[in-house]
Amino acid sequence: MPTDLELLERWRADDREAGNLLFKRHFSSLCQFFENKLDGDDVTELVQRTFLACVRSRDSFRNQSSFRTYMFAIARNELYAFFRRRRTQRERLDFDHSSVADLGASPSSALARDQRHALLLEALRSVPVEQQLLLELHYWEELDAGQLAEVLGVERTTARTRLHRARERLKIEFERRSSAAGLALDAEGTPLRPRRPLRQS
Repeated sequence: MPTDLELLERWRADDREAGNLLFKRHFSSLCQFFENKLDGDDVTELVQRTFLACVRSRDSFRNQSSFRTYMFAIARNELYAFFRRRRTQRERLDFDHSSVADLGASPSSALARDQRHALLLEALRSVPVEQQLLLELHYWEELDAGQLAEVLGVERTTARTRLHRARERLKIEFERRSSAAGLALDAEGTPLRPRRPLRQS
């Protein structure tokens, strides 16, 4: 089976089938990236925008990272551009402080496995968007600190520090919601590793 980089090279040589296979391979992950932040119609739009941006900028990819980190970096840019388009010119968005809830977004509904999982997803959507993105890419897409650094365009140590802060913020939000719901925490009082929500068929 060809690697992502092999498919990308073939795609650069105008092999459309290779390009289609590359996107098919990563389509589900890209949909998931947007689904926990936006509603269905917006998810479809941004998946298409991300793919088109990958097409337009494919020759700028220098194989210094994996195709997945390249794709998620573009997806992050498209997500932030989407939120900015929805605001007036006078409003300045700070994704290090504003959450999906603050931005008035309506994430696609997902089938939570249980009450604990539902509260964890709710807590995840209440942390700043940049922290939500970090946590989802780390736990759902299994990106390590180096790969997260490539997506964010920062140093590895900076990405590691931001991920630690994101975990701490998620812990606080989860514990607050669990307490309000009368749900007992585990021995350490920390949430489970954020798992992917179950996608509806």
